[in-house]
Amino acid sequence: MTWTIPNILTVLRLLAAPLIAVMFLTLPRPFADFCALGLFVFASVTDYLDGYLARKWGQVSKLGTMLDPIADKAMVVIALMVIVGFSSLSFVLMLPASIILFREVFVSGLREFLGDTAGTLKVTKLAKWKTASQMVAIAVLLLHGIFEHYFGMWSWGMDPEMVGQVLSGALQDELGLRNMYHGAIVTSQGGWLLLWIAAVLTLITGVDYFRKATPFLRD
Repeated sequence: MTWTIPNILTVLRLLAAPLIAVMFLTLPRPFADFCALGLFVFASVTDYLDGYLARKWGQVSKLGTMLDPIADKAMVVIALMVIVGFSSLSFVLMLPASIILFREVFVSGLREFLGDTAGTLKVTKLAKWKTASQMVAIAVLLLHGIFEHYFGMWSWGMDPEMVGQVLSGALQDELGLRNMYHGAIVTSQGGWLLLWIAAVLTLITGVDYFRKATPFLRD
């Protein structure tokens, strides 16, 4: 086993996945949201960087090839679990998140069953877009947690009528309450839409993999 820079980046991404959950369990919010978002963005960047460096430097290895999809799935699955568990949007996010989790488990099961013939289920270009859309959606939803927390914190204890006047522009917005509110709305709607786009792409690629695996499932 050779510890090349691409392999180290892949392992770091794999280790970063459970740290997202640890942050929400141990750190106060919104500090946990900030740290989780930063860690997730870092991991998403390494997802591109490790493969690019491995190909450029001729350092493609069996270890990296095996760990790369595992790290991707771990990041997505754990981040979605945390978002659904801690976000106020959990009710509307549960269905697209469930579709994504079901597909990841299903395809992993297919690859395990196919064994030596799992090469039939090579990663397609659409599957790469699927992974990218998942990571963008999750990053936006983590950002929503920051906006949501600050809006709730800054508006807490204020008279509801005063909050309404600030948001409508009738009163001066000295605390940036209006920006926090609009940020929370944009990221919630954008995150929900992006997650559904990711779920649809995830479902399409799952059906495509099952279609390719069908000849090997016949008795």
